[in-house]
Amino acid sequence: MFGLLVFSTLTDHTAVAAESYAIAMHGAPALPATFTHMPYARAEAPKGGRLVQGLLGTFDSLNPLIVKGLPVRQISGYVLESLMTRGNDEAFTLYGLVARSVETDEQRRYVTFHLDPRARFSDGQPVTADDVLFSWALLRDKGRPNYRQYYSKVARAEVTDPLTVRFDFGGAQDRELPLILGLMPILPRHAVDAATFDETSLAAPIGSGPYRVTAVNPGVSVTLTRNPDYWGRDLPANRGLWNFDEVRLDYYREANGYFEAFRRGLYDFRVETEPLRWHDGYDFPAVRSGQVIRDTIKPGTPQPSQFLVFNTRRPVFADIRVRQALTLLFDFEWINRNYFFGIYGRSAGYFAGSELSAYGRAADARELEFLKPFAPHIPAGILDGSYRLPVTDGSGRDRASLRQALDLLSQAGYELDHAVLRKRDSKTPFSFEILVTTRDQERIALAFSRDLKRAGIEARVRAVDPVQFDQRRLGFDFDMIQNRLDQSLSPGNEQYFYWGSEAADTPGTRNYMGCKDPAIDAMIGEMLAARDRNVFVAAVRALDRVLMSGFYAIPVFNISEQWIARWNRIERPEATALTGYLPETWWYRPPQSK
Repeated sequence: MFGLLVFSTLTDHTAVAAESYAIAMHGAPALPATFTHMPYARAEAPKGGRLVQGLLGTFDSLNPLIVKGLPVRQISGYVLESLMTRGNDEAFTLYGLVARSVETDEQRRYVTFHLDPRARFSDGQPVTADDVLFSWALLRDKGRPNYRQYYSKVARAEVTDPLTVRFDFGGAQDRELPLILGLMPILPRHAVDAATFDETSLAAPIGSGPYRVTAVNPGVSVTLTRNPDYWGRDLPANRGLWNFDEVRLDYYREANGYFEAFRRGLYDFRVETEPLRWHDGYDFPAVRSGQVIRDTIKPGTPQPSQFLVFNTRRPVFADIRVRQALTLLFDFEWINRNYFFGIYGRSAGYFAGSELSAYGRAADARELEFLKPFAPHIPAGILDGSYRLPVTDGSGRDRASLRQALDLLSQAGYELDHAVLRKRDSKTPFSFEILVTTRDQERIALAFSRDLKRAGIEARVRAVDPVQFDQRRLGFDFDMIQNRLDQSLSPGNEQYFYWGSEAADTPGTRNYMGCKDPAIDAMIGEMLAARDRNVFVAAVRALDRVLMSGFYAIPVFNISEQWIARWNRIERPEATALTGYLPETWWYRPPQSK
């Protein structure tokens, strides 16, 4: 095993790094080089049995690395492995997997990966540095937009020996890039046709991971079978993981049928997202008898947040005063009480419930320095932490918020004309469409539509199936959608993918809002350049303030818990990772003999 990254200085002042078993974004890895298993895994977990996972939607591709198609996401991790793997109890630390060690210099101007000589693809062929170089170039040129964006920052890549590959970054100021490359999925050069890689395919991919695809029923199910010859089964990072002999993914097109299938035991666990169902929908015999177990898990990461997202590419939402007005008209208090039993909280920020959130916090000296060039565009209340989301009286008819909203709309050039809000110059009615795909989304959209009608605004609610919803979302073909945002404790390059100016014009990215703001780009840059955790936190909070200032989305609610229901034939470790539930750490419990 190798020690922590240790730097020495040569006479020409060039920093040299020793090989390390792990790399952290900030500070040192939490686990020592001698660790035997991840703290959230049960090292002696039994192997065997089958896990059936139900999923809402469908699929038409087994390639999750490209834009086209609706892929089976579980191919990544189960079938395709990356160079290194995350420690899920840490903000952002990677431990050895296909790469047994990593090295970089103090400035992180390059990264070198040394491959484990034992690593094999499922067809028995060794994983080589040439495969790594092939994967990097292929994903840079034909992968999803995030891969293209990240990997194009590499100035030079070279194979230095059959098991070693080095990436040089030129002048790129991006300290996260060594870790981003560490998470790169490795494809077998001998088994991938580069010419057709960016086309959808249902052919079983070859990877070096613990499972192989053994059966495909297009759009309906995929069966993954554990590879008995998996090369990495005894690695410390894998001990206690990948315990099922078989994992079957069953797809359901409709939400009610999806839940009924779980009640009947047709699949083994579900992640519940509807509070009403979690509150009163699990009173069926298998729950009462203990056959179905309900777990409530509190992760340590930023709380997942639901937003009603404005597509600012649409002229109707181009004026920030319009977006502020519609935020005032959203009656969270009424919706939370009537639909969600008052269980949800609400934050205006994008990193809710964590040290990274700027909501309710005054900007410190570091943040103010970062924001100095852009301060005139940031409301004083967001800078000093006094800004709060509007609070209604919960009646569904709050007059104070209506008056404030109409005043903002008047400033934006609208006026009421016999209960219809119209553009003052063109007399065009204010109307738009809210695209939804679930029962909860539809209920929230209908309640919001009612609130908007009081201001003379027509909001049409259109329900579509999950496939159409996903296609329209990825193509930015909507006026407003409800979208969930999940953040980590170590946000990085993906923030460009979420909010960056370039991503706004790139279908397939997650900049659904269409925001193009130099301040956002600058704060992400500061975040990536930070070497110290305190500086990093300040940069993320500064980004949070800029995002809040743009009123790009209406905060709907924050989720502080994960709700998991599972049949008792599936067991999980007592310890839970910082990130929450991890099915790869679970195992099958054989039926008890009578």
